[in-house]
Amino acid sequence: MTSNTASPSRGKMVNSFNPAAANNLDDHTRKLVERRTRLLGPGYRLFYSNPVEVARGQGTRLYDSAGHEYLDAYNNVVSVGHCHPRVVEAVSAQMQTLCTHTRYIQEGILNYAEALLATLGAPLQHVMFTCTGSEANDLALRIAKHCSGHRGIIITEEAYHGNSELTSSFSPSLGEFSPLGTWVRRVPAPDSYRVPSAQMGEWMAAQVSAQIRNLQRHGEGLAAFICDSAFSSDGIFTHPSDVLAPVAKVVREAGGLFIADEVQSGFGRTGDRLWGYQRHGVTPDIVTMGKPMGNGFPVAATVLTPEAVERFGRDTRYFNTFGGNSVAIAAAQATLNVIQDEKLMENAARVGKIIRDGFADLAQRYVCIGDVRGSGLYIGVELVTDRNTKSPDPQAAATVVNSLRERRVLISATGPNANVLKIRPPLVFSAADADRLLTETAAVFAEFAG
Repeated sequence: MTSNTASPSRGKMVNSFNPAAANNLDDHTRKLVERRTRLLGPGYRLFYSNPVEVARGQGTRLYDSAGHEYLDAYNNVVSVGHCHPRVVEAVSAQMQTLCTHTRYIQEGILNYAEALLATLGAPLQHVMFTCTGSEANDLALRIAKHCSGHRGIIITEEAYHGNSELTSSFSPSLGEFSPLGTWVRRVPAPDSYRVPSAQMGEWMAAQVSAQIRNLQRHGEGLAAFICDSAFSSDGIFTHPSDVLAPVAKVVREAGGLFIADEVQSGFGRTGDRLWGYQRHGVTPDIVTMGKPMGNGFPVAATVLTPEAVERFGRDTRYFNTFGGNSVAIAAAQATLNVIQDEKLMENAARVGKIIRDGFADLAQRYVCIGDVRGSGLYIGVELVTDRNTKSPDPQAAATVVNSLRERRVLISATGPNANVLKIRPPLVFSAADADRLLTETAAVFAEFAG
């Protein structure tokens, strides 16, 4: 597969617009991009070689100012669909009633806490609210360091856990110019495409054990191991599901805490469990969540066992002016209700299988498709230059992503080499949506790989 689309370099933002190519855009888009750059500065990034303007959204669709419709097969933030009426109504009603912080007694936050904790089960008994997943992970590591008395953190090779000062220091996917902390160690992700699945859990536990010894040798000790339960930035690895329990065992034996980052894999995304870690038959000491929690309204949380937070709560305190505010909780409650009432986890399982089966069929025709994997509505399609060597093909992935964008279908790419198509639509994605995605993707492969 060949194209003129620029291949992303390793460690850089996947699928980003190159500002140097602004002159290639139509006049309307170019002026908007120039204005955006002037006002927001160079730190922000845009998706796609031809950026997408969005003016409104509904369900699985986005629309630009000219009324063009795009199929959204990427955004997990709006987990129950863009502008879901029940979430819109809940937020609007609460905003007209009260919006304040958690230092007052409010029954709404207690009702939601009970509903949320019921989905995780014992011994996860306490929840602390934040505004973003970055904040949730920041708080989780702050608590883990305080609880353990150590500061060492173990992550996977290409992890992303946030953009605060602390979380960016253990988010290698941000690239080489975002340095990792000296107290951070990395282990390979459970790459089911290249590493034999048998005994994957024990293999990964051995990798973690080696890094624990390294931290101890350098006087750091282990505060926590944290991972995204779907290994999203590492390339999306949802199978086998016996990986995390052996890892948690060696982490706890070393006095560290096991933290499950459910920002991407939680809230029914995988189709078989509400939380990604539950697929592995393990209970974390801390669970973090964000993005899809409020269907686009900023709300996130850190959930803990009593043991994990007891010393922290005795010695210090936590407060967040906007974390857990009345409107955020209303959005979160409505979103959880919709996921449960509309059986969206079951929908994710059903429609996700349609998509994976469709890509498996395409793999029979196109040798550049090396692997199709994922669970529910979180799907990775790895593109390679050679199936025997399994050499990554980021150029092909960039071509597919940008060609689909021109057909008004939105996906992205992930993985350390940016060669894994990342399909992660709202949980309301239908069989008809899946058919459109597969039809347009087939046309792209026929054009470039035929």
